[in-house]
Amino acid sequence: MSARRGALQLAQNASKAAGHIRPNRAGPMRPALLNPLFAPVTGLTGVGPKQDKLFRYLLDRDDTPRLADLLLHLPVSVIDRRSRPKIRDAQPGTVVTLEVTVDRHRPPPPGRSRAPYLVYASDETGDVILTFFRAKPEFVEKLLPVGAKRYVSGTGQLYDGTLQIVHPDRVVDEEGFAKLPKIDPVYPLTEGLAIGSLRRAVAQALTRLPALPEWISPEVLRRCSFPAFAEALQRVHIPHEPTDILPDGPFWSRLAYDELLAGQLALALVRAQLRRPAGTRNAGDGRLRHKIIDALPYALTASQQAAAAAIAEDLQQPVRMLRLLQGDVGSGKTVVALLAAAAVAEAGKQAALMAPTEILARQHIKTIAPLAERAGMQVAILTGREKGKERRDLLARLEAGEIDFLVGTHALIQDDVTYNSLALAVVDEQHRFGVRERLALTSKGDAVDVLVLSATPIPRTLVLTYFGDMDVSELREKPAGRQPIDTRALSDTRLPEVIDGIGRAIAAGKRVYWICPLVEESENVKLTDAEQRYESLRQRFGDQQVGLVHGRMKGADKDRVMAQFAGGEISVLVATTVVEVGVDVPEASIMVIENAERFGLAQLHQLRGRIGRGSEASTCLLLYKEPLGEMSAARLRVIRETADGFRIAEEDLKLRGEGDVLGTRQSGLPGYRIARSEVHGQLITQARDEALRILEDNPKLEGPSGEALRCLLYLYERDEAIPLLGAG
Repeated sequence: MSARRGALQLAQNASKAAGHIRPNRAGPMRPALLNPLFAPVTGLTGVGPKQDKLFRYLLDRDDTPRLADLLLHLPVSVIDRRSRPKIRDAQPGTVVTLEVTVDRHRPPPPGRSRAPYLVYASDETGDVILTFFRAKPEFVEKLLPVGAKRYVSGTGQLYDGTLQIVHPDRVVDEEGFAKLPKIDPVYPLTEGLAIGSLRRAVAQALTRLPALPEWISPEVLRRCSFPAFAEALQRVHIPHEPTDILPDGPFWSRLAYDELLAGQLALALVRAQLRRPAGTRNAGDGRLRHKIIDALPYALTASQQAAAAAIAEDLQQPVRMLRLLQGDVGSGKTVVALLAAAAVAEAGKQAALMAPTEILARQHIKTIAPLAERAGMQVAILTGREKGKERRDLLARLEAGEIDFLVGTHALIQDDVTYNSLALAVVDEQHRFGVRERLALTSKGDAVDVLVLSATPIPRTLVLTYFGDMDVSELREKPAGRQPIDTRALSDTRLPEVIDGIGRAIAAGKRVYWICPLVEESENVKLTDAEQRYESLRQRFGDQQVGLVHGRMKGADKDRVMAQFAGGEISVLVATTVVEVGVDVPEASIMVIENAERFGLAQLHQLRGRIGRGSEASTCLLLYKEPLGEMSAARLRVIRETADGFRIAEEDLKLRGEGDVLGTRQSGLPGYRIARSEVHGQLITQARDEALRILEDNPKLEGPSGEALRCLLYLYERDEAIPLLGAG
């Protein structure tokens, strides 16, 4: 499943969870007007089965892409043929267009098929070598006859002091040059797909673009000076000026706004569904909350108190709560979630907390159970591991209303799980779930309140993009007793020193995390894998000192090793990022992250948050492979300078340009192809406001304007939200 259609597509499958049968994409609900754009790319001339495979990969599709996917794949730069330098003035490393005379050919020597075929050409100022690898001699001779004048375009490089163009992308005669676009778009490509093939496919797709109704309101069109949709597509793919393809220009911006409006409209539809009037409310008198607060070994921070108060207020309102609670690793979100569950239990109702992994679910229950017990609350855990009689008994108690707070994984939303009176759904690390799961959980009760937890502080722009107009509480302080972490970056050439240092730390009774990016070695990427590192450390320090945890192990095996580490039976835990969230061993004070340059900023920050939880000073060592790229060096610099997750999230957004702070995709706003956070930040707010206005004026998307907006939702694949228009 691609990132674009994956966990971040917030309106995904909402209809199924809301109890509606979702029509298939070709079904009657899609406006017939869009059919030409939903035709497969294999219907274009020159796009056969081999190209289909390449286009699927390029356009991030599981099935054959449609013309709409192709048209929304935008160029990244242009080749400008309007200036034609002489050979001596050509700038190496740039795309140049030269008018040359072909002087002579030099085919590869017999028996040396790997040697290049060279063609020597010149103008009055100098020489150029045109280089072809594995070329058929008859093809090159016909393309570049000796003595003929030709126009040649491609990237010029200096080789032994002579200008060279390897595989020119255009070679034409005078007549051909007159017909050539003077500005050609350059697209992101995938190996095996030639730029010419992609350009020809896009040109054909543009001729099939139907006349679509305008879905942007006249006022927004005027305020933003947007061109029409068809004009924007034409000008980005067939630029008149190099500036036509810039993301901050009017043509790209129009398409970005369309995409953002579709996303915000889908979010608003889901939100309207969750925000319907809620009848009886879910907050009690505070007696259980007081008991929990009294049982805490520390005082709540100011922001924990504020968040708990805001949630209690939400629970009393006549509409359902939809609140995001974000806070750094270790800022105390679990306790705030427990206080919310206690408020609901005071009113005789139930709460459920859904976490993305079993490790995280068990970590939550470890924090929650002793505090809940002191308050007289009944809590339980349900994951894939609870089976047979144990599971049947737990489900019977849940249905009878004997369990106040159920913590678990996807197991919470299975068909046979019945709640007596579910009133609060807490969803942890929401970006790892689709909306289907969230709605499936809320459909287990009546008018269920929703609290979303995120340990990845999300910049405001992305909160809007990803959650829509959601209420937000932030936990800014660290709980008392947290130790500062000394973070250092070292080249992996110093690995022997690091291992010696770990030996001294073990001898002094310290506990160490050693993080590797992979479970097993991959042929494509040379990284140290967890199993290999475990073997080398085990040989050095002995079986009794080193354990291994990774995502492919069985839950019980993972728990056993984690328990050994937490109990001090082993001193070194070699792990993949499975320990990124939810593992709490206060005694661990050292972390080594191998191939640190391969991790995103947010992930490095999450991993580092596993140490510094006890009374001891902690150290985090970031081992990197040289040479370090500019981006990796900047990431390691930021992580060394600050431990503030909110600042790290903002820096991550800046560093990756339009990077996805939520860690599911390396570029583009989460779930978006065209919109760029640093360029179109203002448009997100406008799209949000417009979406809310639309739902106020035309909540069922009826009439011509509603039909136009349905076209928009289908075109940008946000149509999963459409069945919600008919929902209660």
